Amino acid sequence: MVAKDGQKISAVLSDGNVPVSGGHGIGGGSGSIPLTSSGTFRAAVRQWWPYYAMMAPGLLFFFIWHYVPIWEAKMAFEQVRIIPPNIWVGLKNFQQLFSSPIFYSVLANTLIISGMKILFVFPVPIIVALLLNEVRSGKLRGFVQSAIYLPHFLSWVVIAGVFIALLSPTDGAVNQIQQSMGFGTTNYMTNTGSIRWVLVISEIWRSAGWDSLLYLAAIFAIDPQLYEAAEMDGANRWQKIWHVTIPGIVPTIATLFILNMGMFLSADLNQIINFQNDVNASTIDILDTYVYRMGLSTGEYALATAAGLFKAVIGMILVVTSHLVSKRLTGKGVW
Repeated sequence: MVAKDGQKISAVLSDGNVPVSGGHGIGGGSGSIPLTSSGTFRAAVRQWWPYYAMMAPGLLFFFIWHYVPIWEAKMAFEQVRIIPPNIWVGLKNFQQLFSSPIFYSVLANTLIISGMKILFVFPVPIIVALLLNEVRSGKLRGFVQSAIYLPHFLSWVVIAGVFIALLSPTDGAVNQIQQSMGFGTTNYMTNTGSIRWVLVISEIWRSAGWDSLLYLAAIFAIDPQLYEAAEMDGANRWQKIWHVTIPGIVPTIATLFILNMGMFLSADLNQIINFQNDVNASTIDILDTYVYRMGLSTGEYALATAAGLFKAVIGMILVVTSHLVSKRLTGKGVW
């Protein structure tokens, strides 16, 4: 993505719209602001300030909730005291964390749930985008897109309520269908063998449509001449998808896969909290719920920080590793 942005900037600078020399500046005219080393930043801010203003809330959110806490990650190596200063204890919190059998249980649950989502959820938006691209009726495509985008705007509280109602063993639609077909009822929300699949299906229902937007954008960016050339060579629809469309969106797939690997150990805290109950807790208890309990319920801030730092380091390692593998296999990566 950075390389593409750099290419776009180079193209703009080279086509004369924003000359670097010759007395011109931002705007391309002789009366525009000169691009000097001292005035370039201020000139850019004056010209693009509406865009910076729109970006400001998002940047502020990430700065407060993602960058400021980095400094407090040092609590993972400290004994937190009510009255400062904290006491430096080195790796003691990590030793306590790794010696706990509960930690390995929640780590295994996290790996299983995240692995299931990568295998069964990640490919679905790609398939949805490919199918939508083949719909020739604009009205039908718009209706389908509106229908599949809607669940993304629902909170996990609402989605959990919908699935609890659908899967109810007494009056849920799914169990009523099972009974009409001669099968018995199943309490899916307390069945440890099915609750993980409920998480996967609910994740697909919520995110498949919205996540397909990125792949649709990548498909629309493919040169139409490639399809025309394939059609002249006698390619049918399936062959055009396989030899033109899919190779055209491989960079997008690779980038999103790498970013998803960075969140591999997250497994979506909001979803788990809303689907979790006393019966299925042992099956879907993950690292984030463990950190939540340690930090807010028991007040073990240092231990919770150590678990969160462990998750962050593993996520960074997965991002770098998947990037290198993707560069080796497809020639595409995040940077």
